[in-house]
Amino acid sequence: MSTDPGASGRATPTDLPPPCDRLTLDAIRACLEGVIPATIATVAPDGTPNVSLLSQVHYVDPDHIALSYQFFNKTRANILDNPDALLQVIDPPTGAQYRLRLSYLRTETAGPLFESMKAKLSGIASHVGMAEVFRLRGADLFRVVAIESVPGRSLPAPVRPRSLLSAARRACEGLRGCADLAELLDRAMAALRDLFGVEHALILLPDAATGRLFTVAALGYEGSGRGSGIGWEVAPGDGVIGVAARERVPIRITHMTTDVAYSLAMRDATADDPGLAREIPFPGLERPHSQLAVPILSHEPGLPDEQLAGILFVESPREMRFTYDDEDALVTVAAQIGALMRGLPAPHAAEAEEPARPAAAPADIRLTGCPHGAPVTVRHYATDDSVFLDHDYLIKGVAGAILWKLVRDHTSLGRVDFTNRELRLAPDIPLPDFAENLEARLILLQRRLADRCGALRIEKTGRGRFRLLVATPLRLEEMH
Repeated sequence: MSTDPGASGRATPTDLPPPCDRLTLDAIRACLEGVIPATIATVAPDGTPNVSLLSQVHYVDPDHIALSYQFFNKTRANILDNPDALLQVIDPPTGAQYRLRLSYLRTETAGPLFESMKAKLSGIASHVGMAEVFRLRGADLFRVVAIESVPGRSLPAPVRPRSLLSAARRACEGLRGCADLAELLDRAMAALRDLFGVEHALILLPDAATGRLFTVAALGYEGSGRGSGIGWEVAPGDGVIGVAARERVPIRITHMTTDVAYSLAMRDATADDPGLAREIPFPGLERPHSQLAVPILSHEPGLPDEQLAGILFVESPREMRFTYDDEDALVTVAAQIGALMRGLPAPHAAEAEEPARPAAAPADIRLTGCPHGAPVTVRHYATDDSVFLDHDYLIKGVAGAILWKLVRDHTSLGRVDFTNRELRLAPDIPLPDFAENLEARLILLQRRLADRCGALRIEKTGRGRFRLLVATPLRLEEMH
């Protein structure tokens, strides 16, 4: 008689699909957010039980979870002797409780799971300034053997305000066909606002030369008192955004109680920095309670791995604003943005064929040739290519070098029309050999001028072409 469970042609009980009413890990994912600590019960070799609280339970896939190994405690000692454990979790919106029977498999100290958990722990630690204390030693992987509902009263599940799957689909469809990077960024922000209901968002792009990220698109910060935040920079590894960039995994913070807000921590860390006068203030919320940073990845031809093309960052003053489903949806949108960024036409591809079209001057600014009013002093510091308008810091780095070239050519030669190609070939602009770096810096400069300066504007006049609009006389000063 055959012992092959499939030899008879009939499905055995283990081959049958789970019943429709069987609880799954996906169905109770909200319980793993860490808003309400989970409880884990283990047993020592002599039969002594031990119960501990856990702040984080990491969802791995529909059949597995992972717990962070930071300290060697009684729970971990018991697990190494007896792999069976019970985990009780609570759904924050409803109060429903569930009991998970677990079986310990192994501890991972490298690889995607470990890096993802380490990145999230680092992101959380950034809120309280304890990055040196909260160090992940390993990711303890467990198989979920069974899930059962704990009897008791619970509240009705809240109605979701929108379908995230539909929003992700419509967002990806709406991003197609963009003519350039600026349009892609604008459409992405509009999708976040209109389809996902996001009120505060940033898109940051990496600087190939320094490794830092700089903000080129912002949503919802205009009334923050610090401008829109265009041009703000962050180093890889700094805070939620920096950790997501360094590890190239999403980082999501769902709640903050006694934690110090990320934006406050960032400002406090630089309060005594003498270079702060040459930094654009971080536009983030004073006290965010939910944050999600998603890496935008792009495949570079000739390279085996995906490269970091940017960071999509959203935040909210509400706790639990961004769930696992929001993370999945925005990861999908970020992947579409990354793919489209690589497929955009080169901004200088049609320079020779496409003539510059006449520019219509905005109502509040006059075209160069007849600037009027009190002169504006443009100061340039060669050490870091920072540019000040009168005594107000405007911009630095590659974008600062570009602006300095434009105003010099304007005042000495009377020029108003420029091309991307000539900037790319200019010896006095420290531009790495990346075409998108120039386009991104031009977008940054254009938006920074619109945000902070009434005397100067940059207006696109064709693919790879733009015009400098000057409203007042300029006085240039080179500082050393």
